[in-house]
Amino acid sequence: MQAYRDQYASLFRNGQNVVLVGISNDSAEELSSWAKDEDFQFLFGSDPNGAAYAAFGGDPRDNGMVGSRAVVVVDPEGRIAEVIPRFNQVDPGAYTQLKSAIDRVTPEARQEL
Repeated sequence: MQAYRDQYASLFRNGQNVVLVGISNDSAEELSSWAKDEDFQFLFGSDPNGAAYAAFGGDPRDNGMVGSRAVVVVDPEGRIAEVIPRFNQVDPGAYTQLKSAIDRVTPEARQEL
């Protein structure tokens, strides 16, 4: 999640027309404390049984380890625009793919086309 935090300004447009929600099987209390300690600019959701993660193609047994994060890009109308079921957060190319998906669905990016 530190990689997301460190790329937040450029990748997620500082939260302008983009919302990032990190979902894990940690408790809400643990996530809240961790978010505060790490100064994360985005939201977290607790998914203790892995149901949300599995719904988007992730394997809850992976427990969020490298290469197992599911990333879902939702457009401004609330439709799923892209699902990356096994996002490898240590691969710089993964962020290029994610940025492209975000750019395709954000209003300011569509106006630039």
